[in-house]
Amino acid sequence: MVRLMENNEEAIIELQTKLSFQEDLLESLNQVVIDQQGQIAKLQRTVEAMIGQMDSMQSATQENGQQEIPPHY
Repeated sequence: MVRLMENNEEAIIELQTKLSFQEDLLESLNQVVIDQQGQIAKLQRTVEAMIGQMDSMQSATQENGQQEIPPHY
C-alpha cells in the first residue's frame, strides 16, 4: 500500500513538472505570435505606403506624358 502511494506521488510530481513546462512553452509561443502579429502589421503599413507612392508616381507620369510631345515629332 505504501509503495502504491509512493508511485502515485511520483506520478503526480511528474505530471506537475510536465504541466509546468507546457505552460512555459505555451507562454513562449504566445509571445512569438504577438511579436509576429506586430511585424505583420508593420509590413502591411509599409506595403500600403509603397502602393500610395506608386500611385502618386504613376499619376504624375501620366500627367506629364499627356502634356509633353514625344521628341520624335
